[in-house]
Amino acid sequence: MSHLAVSEWGRVRVLDRPGEGGFTRPQANALIDAARAHPLGGDEGTTILRDHFRHLTAGQMVGVIAAPGCSLEIFPKIDPLDTASVEGRRTVRERLVRMLDVALGLDIGDGAVSAMARQAEGLLDILIRLFADKLLTEARRGFPRAYLQQEDDLPALRGRLNVVRQFTAHAVRPDRLACRFDALSSDIPLLQIMKACVLALRRHARAADTVRKLDELRFMLADIADVGVAALPWGAVRIDRTHRRWEALFGLARLFLKRDWQATHHDPSAGQGITLLFPMNDLFEAYIAVLMRRSLRPGGFTVETQGGRLFCLIEEGDQGRRRFQTRPDIIVRDRQSNAPIAILDTKWKRLSPAIEDVKHGVNQTDVYQMMAYGQIYSCPDLILIYPHHLDLGSEPFSTDYLVNGNTDRLHLRSVDVAQREVGIMASLAAMFQRWKP
Repeated sequence: MSHLAVSEWGRVRVLDRPGEGGFTRPQANALIDAARAHPLGGDEGTTILRDHFRHLTAGQMVGVIAAPGCSLEIFPKIDPLDTASVEGRRTVRERLVRMLDVALGLDIGDGAVSAMARQAEGLLDILIRLFADKLLTEARRGFPRAYLQQEDDLPALRGRLNVVRQFTAHAVRPDRLACRFDALSSDIPLLQIMKACVLALRRHARAADTVRKLDELRFMLADIADVGVAALPWGAVRIDRTHRRWEALFGLARLFLKRDWQATHHDPSAGQGITLLFPMNDLFEAYIAVLMRRSLRPGGFTVETQGGRLFCLIEEGDQGRRRFQTRPDIIVRDRQSNAPIAILDTKWKRLSPAIEDVKHGVNQTDVYQMMAYGQIYSCPDLILIYPHHLDLGSEPFSTDYLVNGNTDRLHLRSVDVAQREVGIMASLAAMFQRWKP
């Protein structure tokens, strides 16, 4: 099994024969096929991997892409960390798992993230171990159950009589009664999904301790029906207050079995192996939104993600159709008046120091987009948030601009994702100090 790691936009060599530091051409072709089959692959899988014959180039995705006999782990890239070293990979992997934990609500815990990142061999191993540990803990506490309708032929009446079956199949058998009744059972959609996930992960787990836990779970789930991945009843799962503790496990199962994050479709004929990929722009946005919601709630603000949905244009005439709907990444509103306090867009891009570029490398179209948001939503404060890196200095990057012709402002800010979540929340809260009553 060939396993390599690379950063976003990084290169992996394609070798003529098996060797260190690269994939063979058949392995490279298998990874390209997996990228094409993935919902996030785009045209010919080029948003994930690009084939340049002598090397593969990773796109702006992070996670693991797997194919028979090989896998490629893609790390986020901002600081020039050495992902070729074991310690460098562990540091970046821990950072990535923390972002996934917050953005996807996996409920791992800060200490567990650090421990898993240092013990496991890769991102996939970390998430499989996490799933096995959490499911085993919940299984030992007891499986959730629900009343399910059953039909059986019994010597005494239970529930209601199935009249049609009784007077056809048992017309000459008065000793048998066709019964319909509700029975309390654990064979529910949630546990059918859990069992399918256990069986799928058992084929890919590498750590002996994780394999042992998955085997124990297979035994504990023996009475749950086997359902194929393509037929799993995702829509029938209802997470209510009686088993809210299963919500994170359900999210992990979706992560493994549906093989995508934003998309809802799944190609069951895709290549072997588990491919977990996340668009880094979307992951950074979700991560910042969750932490901002936590940090601003005590200050009387609400945080709305992918909302607003106001239109840029309205056609002239009787119809007055609206065109070009907007969806800002984050809108911060005053809880009492619901008025927008600030509009934020997150950009997983590298800001440049002023010595390199007086515009700090900010894309001009991003500025135009923020100006449009300010006009449409009548919001005077617009914020672009970027990831911090060492070239910007030790302190968070902060630059403010006046919008020409009025008092509106555009703020550039950086957030250091290498910090713990408490530190990031404090820096996000500091951005809104002047709006607090």
